[in-house]
Amino acid sequence: MSLNGGFRYRERLPEAAQGRTLLGYLSERYRHSSILEWQRRIESGLVLVEGEPASADRALAAGESLVWNRPPWQEPTAPVSFAVLYEDEDVLGVAKPAGLPTIPGGSFLENTLLARVRRRYPKASPLHRLGRGTSGIVLFALNREARRALTRAWEDSVERRYRGIVSGLFPEGEMVLEHPIGLVPHSLLGSVHAASAAGKRARSRVRLLEHRRDRSLVEIEIETGRTHQIRIHLAAAGHPLLGDSLYPPGGVPAPDRAVLPGETGYALHAYRVRLAHPRTAREVVILCGPPPLYRAKTE
Repeated sequence: MSLNGGFRYRERLPEAAQGRTLLGYLSERYRHSSILEWQRRIESGLVLVEGEPASADRALAAGESLVWNRPPWQEPTAPVSFAVLYEDEDVLGVAKPAGLPTIPGGSFLENTLLARVRRRYPKASPLHRLGRGTSGIVLFALNREARRALTRAWEDSVERRYRGIVSGLFPEGEMVLEHPIGLVPHSLLGSVHAASAAGKRARSRVRLLEHRRDRSLVEIEIETGRTHQIRIHLAAAGHPLLGDSLYPPGGVPAPDRAVLPGETGYALHAYRVRLAHPRTAREVVILCGPPPLYRAKTE
């Protein structure tokens, strides 16, 4: 574990904060820390409202600025190396190892793909993210124009394919999964994404590659990019990713299990991205060869 440089978290208070006390708002909105931890941070002057240290019982107003100056902390270790798969003046494609978060969150700040990529490409901006446990291709835009163009085209014309190992014998052929995805209650975070009838449209195509005793190798192409979409869709179909402790069959976390979305152990690899180049419109195909675990016997 390594000590990082600390971080300044900023937010503009939403309508839901109107009239709440500072302690009540923080302890309810950010449940990763206990009410006693937030009390200590406030009393230590680490939390500012409108640029000034505030008391725990200060009444908040919507639109005010809130800052938490988080002191340096020991980050968990992670595999921080990455490989460049494609690079030009507009687009960067890199291979992320399983176990490395794409962007800062939770206990991770500097041990993230974004932080490591920006050491070499300061203007790089991620166009999407992979779950911490997922390996494979992550795309970055290297300038504002490329980011705008690729963001507009993302769901309509950017092809993203994955390989995964799922529990059970997946049906032969191809299956289209369209379970809506939305927020559901979570004991530690307040809410997490899961299969939900009230959620947003999501669509994945899953094709069986081979059966392996009590599990299956599948290929997944996602047509939308909802949070944890592949993990949720496969679980909702009754075939969760092997080793996924958050999403059991049905695609909804068990309410009595304190599992976080960032926990690893599941088997998923992003191996192919195809897009129209944002400047030239020519086809660009980026590949990250599947590791042996994700290769069919016939390949």
